[in-house]
Amino acid sequence: MTKIRCDWCVGDELYENYHDSEWGEPVRNDRKLFEFLVLESFQAGLSWITILKKRDNFKQAFEDFDYTKIANYNSGKVEELLTDSGIIRHRAKIEATIQNAKAFIEIQNEFGSFSDYIWNFLNHRSKLNQFEFLDEVPAQTELSQRISKDLKKRGFKFLGPTTVYAFMQAVGLVNDHLTKCFKHKKAPENKF
Repeated sequence: MTKIRCDWCVGDELYENYHDSEWGEPVRNDRKLFEFLVLESFQAGLSWITILKKRDNFKQAFEDFDYTKIANYNSGKVEELLTDSGIIRHRAKIEATIQNAKAFIEIQNEFGSFSDYIWNFLNHRSKLNQFEFLDEVPAQTELSQRISKDLKKRGFKFLGPTTVYAFMQAVGLVNDHLTKCFKHKKAPENKF
């Protein structure tokens, strides 16, 4: 029996595997949340498949997304990363990743974990949306605007409301699997 998936991933094995195993699954682990913040910020202006194809390279270049190490990167490390053809070589995004690691740690210090901070925006419950067609799925929402504004106030960069909404979808803050998708039925609202 063929699985019915969201339209955006059909026909590409990498996309389908990501859709089936990760996208929309609630994430509570801070390292994984930081990974998605990094990947989504690098995706701005590019396609997600471009980022997925380079994901392992990003993981290696950014030391398995260890934000404690990344927060200490200096200008020499930025220059080194700019020569790494396995990642997106964009100075402002690389520098933003370093700044975001510092801001991420500040949030951990204030809230105990980034997970507690981010999930608190939804009362620790993922939102199950009921979209039938891709063109119904918003690029951003009032909530993604509010989170983006708060992240910017805390020093984060390259995390506008559209990027934040993509992050919310990726880490399961919202479940935007289309109603026909097999993942929509499997993923009711999750309470933590």
